[in-house]
Amino acid sequence: MSSIQRISQAFLYFFRQESAGGILLLLCAVIAMFIANSPAAGLYAQLLHTEIPIPGLTMSVLHWINDGLMVLFFFVVGLEIKREFLFGELKSLSATILPIAAAAGGMVVPALFYFAFNAGLPTLSGWAIPMSTDIAFSLGVLAFAAKGVPKSVAVFLTALAIVDDLGGIIVLALFYSDSPSLTALGAAVVIVLLLWAASRRDVRSPFLYLAGGIALWFAFHHAGVHPTVAGVLVGFLTPAGTAETQDRAPLTRWEHALTPWNAFLIMPVFALANAGIPLSAESFLQLTSPIGLGIIAGLFIGKPLGICLMVYLLIRTGLARMPEGVRPSHFLGAGVLAGIGFTMSLFLAALSFSTPEDLITAKAAIVTASLLSGILGTLIFRLRG
Repeated sequence: MSSIQRISQAFLYFFRQESAGGILLLLCAVIAMFIANSPAAGLYAQLLHTEIPIPGLTMSVLHWINDGLMVLFFFVVGLEIKREFLFGELKSLSATILPIAAAAGGMVVPALFYFAFNAGLPTLSGWAIPMSTDIAFSLGVLAFAAKGVPKSVAVFLTALAIVDDLGGIIVLALFYSDSPSLTALGAAVVIVLLLWAASRRDVRSPFLYLAGGIALWFAFHHAGVHPTVAGVLVGFLTPAGTAETQDRAPLTRWEHALTPWNAFLIMPVFALANAGIPLSAESFLQLTSPIGLGIIAGLFIGKPLGICLMVYLLIRTGLARMPEGVRPSHFLGAGVLAGIGFTMSLFLAALSFSTPEDLITAKAAIVTASLLSGILGTLIFRLRG
């Protein structure tokens, strides 16, 4: 089997998993909202805030999901990013310049929209919320809405979302961490160096990387760095093999083994825990607050505007060329679907706001913007078809 065929098969496998996972993610989000607005709402909140202790650390169920279980989500993201840059659609500069530039525009412009509504307010801390694209949701809607479109459209959206994830991880590490403890941070550096040395020697024992990942999680937690960054770093440090041996390397094998768990367990559990939004007249009125307007405008308007603007500039200046069979309306549809923020946006919202009222407003705005983006993106692709 040629390397091109292997890359194509890996992409199709990833696309199928993410598309199906997006449907389950939506279902779990609906279930969470139903429970949060039912007589079981009190039990739901009590369960999420139940404390679970382990030696030296006590966190609520919600924190264990967001800071613990989500490490596996970020580990798979790290594997995906590394594979794409080594063997996939992001391997060459000529192939990556368009989605990388589009992702950059799709992160900066939404943040500026949020800044415009929240400048000078304490709520400015949520500026990163509308920067994110949910791969599972966006690809799930694309699979439903865009049957028959060129495969390069799905590749563009996937590459854009992966670069978007990388940008979100950098933002998470730089801006959503506490003042670091130098001792714990030094321990984290030592662990990373040991894992890097093991990866360089092509050590493939999963137990080594599991133990290193757990130790790195604790080190980051005590250092003030958000512990989910540990998952990304271990993903980056996983041995990948060469173009000829990648199928037998840990990176490919572990990604294939964990992607279904990520799509069908971790992300649905995250949605069940985080998408429970009490719906009332007051919560809808809060959508017109600076938080609500900043997030909705950022995701629904800023995302497609930033993406399409960068695509137009690169193609107009000749720095990139239009992929075969792709039309401007395809980029518009993909840009609108990129406004489905959900998973990473909810994750960043939980880190941005400490007051329940602000967090509920942010969650309601994320869900609203994601629904609007999904509906409009579907209409664009259906009308284009």
